[in-house]
Amino acid sequence: MGGEKKLPLVIFSCLLERPCLALLLTMDTRKKGKDNIVMDGSEKCVNRDEEQHEKKEWDESSDSESVASSVDSAVEEMSSDYLETLLDEFSDDNDDDDDWYPEVTPRKKKRCGLSSVSPSPAKSCRSGSPASVQSSKGKARKSSTRRSLPFSKSISEKKWRSVDEPDIEPTQPIFRPKNTPGPQLISTATCSPLQYFELFFSKSVLKTILENTNANGAMRQDGKKMPWEDITIKDLKSFIALVIYMGVLKCFSLTDYWKTSDLYSLPYPARIMTGKKFLTISRALHISDPKVDAENDKKRGTPEYDRLCKIKPLYQDIRDACRASFHPFQNIAIDERMVASKARNGLKQYMRNKPTRWGYKLFVLADSLCGYTWDFFIYEGKANVVESKGISYDSVMLLANERLLGSGYKLFVDNFYTSPKLFGDLLRKKIWACGTVRSNRIGHSKTQAPRGNIRWFREEDLLFVEWKDKRDVLMCSTFHKAFNGDTIKRNVKGADGVWGPQEFPVPAAVLDYNKHMGGVDLSDALIGYYSVLHKTQRWYRTFFFHFVDIAVVNAFILHQQMAKMKNEKPMSQKAFREALVNELASPPPPVRATLTPYSHLPKYISGDSTSGRRRCKVCQNKTPVMCVTCEIPFCFVPKRDCFTKWHNPDSSSENEND
Repeated sequence: MGGEKKLPLVIFSCLLERPCLALLLTMDTRKKGKDNIVMDGSEKCVNRDEEQHEKKEWDESSDSESVASSVDSAVEEMSSDYLETLLDEFSDDNDDDDDWYPEVTPRKKKRCGLSSVSPSPAKSCRSGSPASVQSSKGKARKSSTRRSLPFSKSISEKKWRSVDEPDIEPTQPIFRPKNTPGPQLISTATCSPLQYFELFFSKSVLKTILENTNANGAMRQDGKKMPWEDITIKDLKSFIALVIYMGVLKCFSLTDYWKTSDLYSLPYPARIMTGKKFLTISRALHISDPKVDAENDKKRGTPEYDRLCKIKPLYQDIRDACRASFHPFQNIAIDERMVASKARNGLKQYMRNKPTRWGYKLFVLADSLCGYTWDFFIYEGKANVVESKGISYDSVMLLANERLLGSGYKLFVDNFYTSPKLFGDLLRKKIWACGTVRSNRIGHSKTQAPRGNIRWFREEDLLFVEWKDKRDVLMCSTFHKAFNGDTIKRNVKGADGVWGPQEFPVPAAVLDYNKHMGGVDLSDALIGYYSVLHKTQRWYRTFFFHFVDIAVVNAFILHQQMAKMKNEKPMSQKAFREALVNELASPPPPVRATLTPYSHLPKYISGDSTSGRRRCKVCQNKTPVMCVTCEIPFCFVPKRDCFTKWHNPDSSSENEND
């Protein structure tokens, strides 16, 4: 007993005399503690790297042999049982499974690799397949999804039913939209591409941008040698025309459009505007009032600070215009959209599983039939935890507003949004929903089953169905039946080694999801074909270019829908953009009015035939006469009767023939 009481003192003296033993105990303690924790793939990566690094340094030390011998002798002198007790006291108590249930004891964990700029739950690992089973890399996100989107913690295998068991089809929604679906325009109206575009960039919007751009340009040029020259509405329209033109015809640099070498030689941009003026407007382009921006900058770091202040005027107008010009059909979809940017801004997000990894994230509601962007909002970062129910829940409830849409809509979402809480609340708002489910949220088992196998179960109004395809597909719906007898063809390899088509049963939820979920993807594709976005040093100009993209694509979709209503062939998007560029760059010619008695009469410009002369609209010769109504100068002499030719071109052509 006396020897055992003196043993801690011996160990303590050994630690003081031989620091290498303390290092060894620390390494063993770390290894023992970590081995007892249920770790994800990222933690294993970090711990293995640390252990290998420490072993490498230990082996490369000059006195490794002497250290090893001293450690072995010291350890042999100790009691093995007491040493284990001592190591347990040093190690962390991590033998429980708290890391698997963070809703009980939340705990931050380090992860290897790139960290997100903002702690948004939308950056969770999302599988490429709608319902593929998550790999070890995705388990790090398991805790956050369970906390924000509570599914049943464990679903018994007895709860699943086979496809042979009948399912009762739920009550189908009665579609009652607030407005008639489709373009909110007069069906017999004939609009040009510019008129469609002006539904989103109205004259008041252009006037606001013009005033703020001139104010910003004057402020930037204040005190410099060359003062700022105010631009006009015509200059701003020409600038937007060239921006859209650059989306159709791509060049590596902006200055390439004005090069005169044989390799480039593009005459159109120089005919619209000089390169110097285009770059001047581009640098001075400003959406909000600079004075309002200065007041907002003073509030930086306070709750009153508005992160979207510099785009608010155009941001609100473009959202209102999108909702007012079109009403979606019954099937709608909500998904994220990334606007590419690597600017140093707090709004920038990183999503590793998106084609555009770095940029600004938008949540978009689009019509599934035509891809029209009906509403969207910019993700500003993590919201107040007390008031928020998670970004996936909040974004859907904000966009799927039954007061603006109506009732009976069918909403399609992916596995980032799907949760019983969300689908139940949407159903109470008379909006039905369907979406994929992550396998770790419903206790999915990896039992092998033949291709085409279907099983399902219901929880109140929610249907959960599992379908075996090349991968496991898990769906949740509030308006589907488990199986309606539908089939799908797949190319499979037979027993004889020959590939051929074969039919497999498929749930209706899977078919409808594949058909109607791509609304946002269709909109993104239409934008991506001729995107006007180019690199800029100012984050708010990136949004300006994206708003132009939204306006052009939505205007094109309106043109398509109107042509469909009239049984006419619509233009292609490229032809639509080309026509829009021409209309924006060159003002429409004056409308020729027919000559009626006393409506168009000639008069002298200054009351004297020898002074105040102006060039004739038709022949460009100077004349002292102008039209009273048109206020346009015309020649009015026997040899040059331009006044009559302009107002009555038919009579002039007859006289020439005679």
